[in-house]
Order: sequence, then C-alpha cells, then structure tokens
Amino acid sequence: MGNFILVDRRDDIATVTLNRPKRHNAFDDRMIAELSRIFDDLSQDGAIRFIVLAAEGKSFSAGADLAWMQRVAGQTSAENEADALALAKLLQRIDACPKPVIGVVDGAAYGGGVGLLACCDIVLASHQAAFALSEVRLGLIPAVISPYVIAAIGARPCRRYFLTGERFSAEEGLRLGLVHRLIASKDLQEAISTLCADLRKGGPLAQAAAKDLILRVSSTGNDVPIQEWTASRIAELRGSAEGREGMQAFLDKRPPSWMRHQRV
Repeated sequence: MGNFILVDRRDDIATVTLNRPKRHNAFDDRMIAELSRIFDDLSQDGAIRFIVLAAEGKSFSAGADLAWMQRVAGQTSAENEADALALAKLLQRIDACPKPVIGVVDGAAYGGGVGLLACCDIVLASHQAAFALSEVRLGLIPAVISPYVIAAIGARPCRRYFLTGERFSAEEGLRLGLVHRLIASKDLQEAISTLCADLRKGGPLAQAAAKDLILRVSSTGNDVPIQEWTASRIAELRGSAEGREGMQAFLDKRPPSWMRHQRV
C-alpha cells in the first residue's frame, strides 16, 4: 500500500495528506489505524499548533474502500463491529483533538470522507468540491459518521441527504455549514496560511479549552449542571498563566507571549 498517508511538519503546522489517489483516497482498516496513530502523535506534539487534513489527487476521499467493506462483511459479527468501532474511534480522535484541525477539500468527498470533514474545526473547499452521503445506495447507512455530520449540518438536511444519497455542490456545502469558506483551487494554500495566522492570535491552551467547551455544552449527557461547569471553566482559564498573560498583554497594548515568534 506504500505511503498512503503523508505527514509534513513545517514550523507549527502539520499537514496530513491522504495519499491513495488511484483509489480516490478510500480508506480501509490499515489507513484507519495509521490515521489514528498520526492524530495521537500530533495531539501530543508540543511543537505543532495546527493540523491540516488534505488529500492528493482529484478526490478528497470516497469513504470506505468497497473491497475492504466486502471483506469485513464476511467476518463474524464481533469482528465486523470491531472494524466499525475503529473508525468511530478515529473520528472521535479528530473531533476531540486539542489542536485546531483544518480540513481542505478540492474534489469529491463521499460517505466517510464527509465524516472526516465534519470532524474538522474549519473546512476550506474549492468550487470543485462535491459531497454525497451515498450509503443507502449500497444498502447501508452512514451510522458511524452520523453524530458528526448531524452536528455539522443539522438533522433536517440529513433527512434529505441520508435518504437520497444524492450529490451536492460546494456551494450547498457552504450553505449547510459543512464548509466554512469557498476558495479557488489556486488560492487554497494562501488561505491556509492566512487562517493559521489568525489562529495564532489565540492562546493554544485556550483554543484546546474552547474545543472542549463546545463538545461539553453541546452534549446532552453532562453530569454537572451546565451553569456550574461553564463558570468553573472560565474561572480556571482566568487564573491560568496563559489567561493572565493574554489579559495583561491586551491592557499593555502588546502581542501576547505566544505570538512573539509568529511565523509569516
């Protein structure tokens, strides 16, 4: 299978590129395992502030590899479920990654490919991007990716696109909220650089806490009353070294310490 995932570390940005273009970057158990390992490593790498998830070739990802799916279908029920759980855990890793994750799509994203993008914090797409949740056309459902896709675009659009399996355009992806910004293909790299420059203005610990805040507040299973939990979180951040530095820098009209070595 070769180097089916490439990782390029440059300054504080790690670009993770799906590199199986002849198979439209469809993923199988080996690719899921490797992506999981990569996101575990990058999540703990103090030199990396941002992760870009991109793809080589004409497609971002066609979702699950059908040859793999057919092979899994012939396994025992327990083995079949274990394979599905591996994908679920990968999506959770991306969704809960403490670093901002930027998805970049410059082609087709189908099924699980849409799921990967729905787990990203920010998605940049070219006008050539196209999407589909086409599982029903294979007699399947987008079960494992559904929590993230529903969170990204809402239940009502999912009633249409989960049931029809039809393609929808980059413009429709923007309208639904799956995509945050549409950009010409030739300008995607510049847009990534600009976005990362904006993200560097935020404190890294605060950004990780903000992601956790979103996940916890949007969850229906909070053990602690949400008012108490949110009050405790802002109190904790206000008292942290990063929080005190950020507020003092604002009052002093100077960049905070985490921006002093900002890349250009």
